[in-house]
Amino acid sequence: MEGVAESQRTLYPYVTGSSVVAIKYKDGILMAADMGGSYGSTLRYKSVERIKPIGKHSLLGASGEISDFQEILRYLDELILYDNMWDDGNSLGPKEVHNYLTRVMYNRRNKFNPLWNALVLGGVKNGEKYLGMVNMIGINFEDNHVATGLGNHLARPILRDEWHENLTFEDGVKLLEKCMRVLLYRDRSAVNKIQISKITDEGATVYPPFSLKTYWEFSAFKNPTVGAEGSW
Repeated sequence: MEGVAESQRTLYPYVTGSSVVAIKYKDGILMAADMGGSYGSTLRYKSVERIKPIGKHSLLGASGEISDFQEILRYLDELILYDNMWDDGNSLGPKEVHNYLTRVMYNRRNKFNPLWNALVLGGVKNGEKYLGMVNMIGINFEDNHVATGLGNHLARPILRDEWHENLTFEDGVKLLEKCMRVLLYRDRSAVNKIQISKITDEGATVYPPFSLKTYWEFSAFKNPTVGAEGSW
C-alpha cells in the first residue's frame, strides 16, 4: 500500500568497527579502540570515532555496526537530557547507564531487530570505578578489564597476565598499546590509527589519535604458510 512506511532495521552490518579494549587503573578507566570502519572486508574509513563520553561520569566504546552505534548515542542523548531536566543535583552514573544499555540491547533482540554492536561502558562516580560490557543479544557482565571482538581472544589473555589494580596511567596506556599492537598484527579489520580515552572523578578525556610503532620483519610474517600442507 502506498503511504505506508516499511519497517526499517539493520538486517546485516555494513560499516563496522573492530575491537574495543578497556581496563581499570589506579585513578579510573582507560579505553582504547582503533578508528577503522570496514565496508564488508574493505577498510573503507580511517577516522571513525568509536569512543564517546556519556554524561558526566561515563565513557562508551563500541564495535560492530557504526549506524547502530549512532542510534545508541541518540538514545543516550535523550536519556541524559531527560535526567538533566529534573535538575535535582543528581546525575546518572556508569552503572545506571550500563543497566539501561543492557535493557535496550535485550529488548531489541527480543523484537528480532537487534542493534549489531558490542558495547563497553566504563566510568567513575563518587570515587567508585565501574567497567562493564554488553553484546548485541543482551549478554552482559562487569570486570576489571573487558574487550570486544577479536580483543576477547587476543587481548584479554595479555590483560589476565599483566593487569593489576594499582596500574598508573602511564603503565595502563602501555598495556593498552601492547594489546592494540597484537590486534593490529592479527586482525585484518584493524587500522594503525588508535584513540585512547580515560575517565576519572574529574571527567572524561578523549586523546587525539596516534599510530603505534610496529615491526613487520618477523619470519612468520614474511612467509606465513611455510610448513602448512596444502596451502598456496
